[in-house]
Amino acid sequence: MFKYELQNAADCLVKDMFRVKKGETVVITADTCSYEDVVDAVASSAAAAGAKLLVINMPTPGGVGKAADPDLPVEALSAVLTKADVWMEFNHQWLLYSTPFENAMRDNKSLRYMCLVDIDAAVFTRIIGSVDLEQLKKFMIAAREKHLGAKVMRVTTPAGTDVSFEIDPGHLMQLDYGDASAPGMWMAPGQFNIVPRFGTVNGRIVFDGTVTPPFGKQLSENISLTVENGVIQKVEGGREAVQYESWLKSFEDPGMFKMAHIAYGFNPGAILTGNVVEDERVWGCTEWGIGYVSPLDAPPAGQDAASHTDGICLNTSVWLDGEPFMEEGRIVDPELKALSPVK
Repeated sequence: MFKYELQNAADCLVKDMFRVKKGETVVITADTCSYEDVVDAVASSAAAAGAKLLVINMPTPGGVGKAADPDLPVEALSAVLTKADVWMEFNHQWLLYSTPFENAMRDNKSLRYMCLVDIDAAVFTRIIGSVDLEQLKKFMIAAREKHLGAKVMRVTTPAGTDVSFEIDPGHLMQLDYGDASAPGMWMAPGQFNIVPRFGTVNGRIVFDGTVTPPFGKQLSENISLTVENGVIQKVEGGREAVQYESWLKSFEDPGMFKMAHIAYGFNPGAILTGNVVEDERVWGCTEWGIGYVSPLDAPPAGQDAASHTDGICLNTSVWLDGEPFMEEGRIVDPELKALSPVK
């Protein structure tokens, strides 16, 4: 199933998105819970492009980000990644924000990295193989322009989210529309990431989609966060809310209660499945990150934390300095509506 569609998506990733050249060193990382058919398809595409290919398959770490460090050969993995031209990560327990990731991004200024964690063949074909990347690029560049001069962003959802924060012009506004041909950290297409001014997030955030980690599935009950000055003060809801708060506390790190970033979902092919990489790209959602922030996203120091977690808010409404940008997941700005790949 998905054999031809999967190979088409793999070719799109290697040739169109990364634009891999003959002789480049391409490293693919995976763990024992990764989807082998996806890894094999991408490896075949990279080899066909003439890359010098290295596929690294490791035991699945016990955590993500820096929480994965105790289970990783940190020095050896860092050494490999600092010499690569391209790194495609397909791990289940992601290495993004781990020490090898930090070392590679700091010491290898030519590295092109993309986080494609825990993606199966169906997700891969939906969010990469079936998307008009050129139209998506036009829309997302125009969407970022609407945010560049804004100072305050307010976000609400039908589930009860109502939160505001200040936009920090010194923090990166990352667009991922399918172009990973330049050095840097890239994500799957269809995400627009904003790191708020630290300490300015205030209000209520209600997750009604996916929270990963620790769950890795759609929630059975909403999880509500009360946030003051960028720090979670209260976690409310049912059984999963209790589990989530316990998981956050288990790190014994106050950084795990700090809001990290917000990202729009703008992938026309994405549907809510329980896979966070797809779910955070569902059109019209917003995804909130909590915990670690890379210095690349918020120079010069980022935000330190033991790990990182992401939660999804569906059908989001957004105001920029009081002007409506999106209403329950639908673009309302006339210029952007004309460019949108979703009508």
